[in-house]
Amino acid sequence: MTRVLISLLLLLGAAQAQDTGLSFDKLVELNAQKAHQLYQQKDYAGAAALLEELHHNPQLLWLEENERINVLYNLACYYSLSGDKGKALEALEEAVDAGLWQADLVNKDADLNNIRAEVRYKELLAQIEARNKAQDALWKSPALHTEYRPDLTEEEKIAGLSLLWSEAKYNFAYFDRLPALDWDATYLAFLPKVRATKSTFEYYKVLQEFYAQLHDGHTYVGYPSQLYDLLGSPPITTRLIEDKVLIENVWDPSLKEKGILAGVEIVAVDGIPVKDYAKMYTTPLTSASSPQDLAHRVFESYLLSGLKDSPVELTLRDAAGNTQKATLRRLTASETQKLSPDPVSRFAFKMLPGGIAYVALNTFLDEGVGKDFEAAFPEIEKSNALIVDLRKNGGGDSNIGFTILSYMTDKPFLTFAWSTRDYRPPYRASGLVENTYRGAAQSVQPHGGAAYTRPVVVLTSGGTYSAAEAFVVAFDSMGRGTIIGEPTGGLAGGPLSFSLPGGGSAGVCSTVTRYPNGKEYEGVGIQPNILVHPTVSDFRAGRDTVLAAALDFLTRKK
Repeated sequence: MTRVLISLLLLLGAAQAQDTGLSFDKLVELNAQKAHQLYQQKDYAGAAALLEELHHNPQLLWLEENERINVLYNLACYYSLSGDKGKALEALEEAVDAGLWQADLVNKDADLNNIRAEVRYKELLAQIEARNKAQDALWKSPALHTEYRPDLTEEEKIAGLSLLWSEAKYNFAYFDRLPALDWDATYLAFLPKVRATKSTFEYYKVLQEFYAQLHDGHTYVGYPSQLYDLLGSPPITTRLIEDKVLIENVWDPSLKEKGILAGVEIVAVDGIPVKDYAKMYTTPLTSASSPQDLAHRVFESYLLSGLKDSPVELTLRDAAGNTQKATLRRLTASETQKLSPDPVSRFAFKMLPGGIAYVALNTFLDEGVGKDFEAAFPEIEKSNALIVDLRKNGGGDSNIGFTILSYMTDKPFLTFAWSTRDYRPPYRASGLVENTYRGAAQSVQPHGGAAYTRPVVVLTSGGTYSAAEAFVVAFDSMGRGTIIGEPTGGLAGGPLSFSLPGGGSAGVCSTVTRYPNGKEYEGVGIQPNILVHPTVSDFRAGRDTVLAAALDFLTRKK
């Protein structure tokens, strides 16, 4: 009887959608967009009426859970704003029954102010909070969230390793790329390693080595904050150019007096050839998604890290071939920051010869980047071409990048498609293959003002990661301009984060992201239209090889 009822409801929903000439999913998308426009115009009753059409459609019951919750929650907001408290509470109750869990969102959303004093609202909020508490008890039990101590118990160490193993086993998105990896056997092999550690520092290094077996930059182990106070690096930064490790910046003036300058090559570390040193001490602990991602992390981020105040001996060679040895003290990040006169800013803008605007978007972790771009846009509009530099952008919130990109078009554009494992225990019990849940690329509207329509070039490197790559995917898919530089890091997807015993943290990449047409870039990176690698000679001469290539390209294009 139940099966017949479900079939009838599906047929009824399909028939109602067909009456409009649209699939139900498309009807949901269009009505939601129109309702949001009316919401912005403060026509709340009109917005509610559009979503009510979906609410009355029986096929809403079979809509994907989050989409159904969105329809019901927004309907509750629109009814609340229009003054219909009864219908607002009914819609909110249905959203809660459908699985709404964001208590903070509900409690802070001004759209629900009209019903906040109602007894039923308070009961629903308590229901959501109880659901969150039950979820936290399952996934965030304090039993495994122990505080930092110089050394943990053996039980804590094994529990932490087991947590990493289980979170990856059920959530990691890329096991299909590691056919030779036996994850259970790897877990067993690391049990004696964690038991043998003599300190929390040693223990976390073993955990990092464990997750590095998954070869994914979004699958990581982070030290407890207390350990970062024990770690440091010499007050220099390094670059890997043409297979040579060069000093990029020197923050301590006293080192410059000793001939330790930008452009000098690091030949050896503590008497070990630099590549061998990296292979022995840095690479095994480094989670990375692609060869260029690994090279960037190993040689430009972690190479000289170690216990603070412990000296590191560098064998150096200058452009003339002269060599010297220098012993450098490791400083904490805060100590080095005090020496740095010019830290990397989140945003930079300048006009280059030929009326070419240059914008560096160095992070998407700070929403101020979007505000900086908006403030600079009146000047950018006057330029003949635009260069967007993402070479130092390690990611953050992809929406910041999409908002910036919306200034460069007068048409809607697609972001990225995504998928995740859809693990269902009954399927496994029946011997069925695990499913994949897929999400289509979202559409972003142009920002609304006059669009920037002149040529645009995007600069990329192996250090262009995650949300910055999402920007490049959208830019490339819409055919907006030219990508120049090196392949990006290939760091797709997003991490599921959790805590570890001893105060540390970890993440497992649980999402696969692709181009809107399904093209993959995880593990290989987004390939530039014009491949340009920096050169040692240019670097030593203070010339930016990639930027120069972009300027040459735009000049010839003009």
